[in-house]
Amino acid sequence: MICELCPRRCGAERNETAGYGACRMPAGPVVARAALHHWEEPVVSGEKGSGAVFFSGCPLGCVFCQNRSISAGGYGRRISVGRLRAIFEELIAQGAHNINLVSPTHFAPWILEALTPPLPVPVIWNTGGYERVETLRTLEGKVQIFLPDLKYAMEAPARRYSGAADYFPVARAAIEEMFRQTGPYKIENGLMTRGVIIRHLVLPGQLENTRRCIDYVASAFRPGDVLFSLMSQYTPQPGVPRELGRHVTKSEYRAATEYMENCGVTDGFLQERTSAREEYTPPFDLTGV
Repeated sequence: MICELCPRRCGAERNETAGYGACRMPAGPVVARAALHHWEEPVVSGEKGSGAVFFSGCPLGCVFCQNRSISAGGYGRRISVGRLRAIFEELIAQGAHNINLVSPTHFAPWILEALTPPLPVPVIWNTGGYERVETLRTLEGKVQIFLPDLKYAMEAPARRYSGAADYFPVARAAIEEMFRQTGPYKIENGLMTRGVIIRHLVLPGQLENTRRCIDYVASAFRPGDVLFSLMSQYTPQPGVPRELGRHVTKSEYRAATEYMENCGVTDGFLQERTSAREEYTPPFDLTGV
């Protein structure tokens, strides 16, 4: 296939034997892990866990990615659409509250096949926020919950850390399309059944970027529309630029939470600063694949 699934629109000719283009992945799903995951927001993980399927490859390529071994390293196993469907069903049999598709964008056509017929639990599209609206429209009726990052609202860090100077306008359009599809969030018995959770990871030294992301959410959505998750779990990765070689400080995260509250963004979640631990990155060892 000539691929234009993500905003890179690289036009790579992906086939069944090799990975090409921005995501460096072949045609057909490649998965590194499928298991119950307990480290999402409480309305996603619940008591039994979210049925997380971690796909290999990524079109964004953030220098600080905690899943770098699979997002950039290419680790994973190529599977059939039939096997992907079976994985969904196995996770549901284990008690998963939902099926959580992590970094799925570049496998959208094959995932859509695997989602037919509909599953008995909500499906989550868990992404870096860098999405083509045209690809998202193909998901309508198949995905009940969107879990996008809003990494940047400023061009300079988006270019420096993800090689995507156009990140904010692209992510803004994507998030608004996600909200169009789901409408205001719904929670039943403590679990989210429909809606959008926007995640923002506070980066060290990037408070102005965080403020602008919060400004966007506060201006674009009314209370009750979306949930906002302000994350403190940034963990320095090997090879990051020097300014990203430390954890977020207590004062930085406090300033971010105060700004969020002052802007009236109160529907959502905060993290303890102790969340910046390696245990939030699961072992990518082909479990469940």
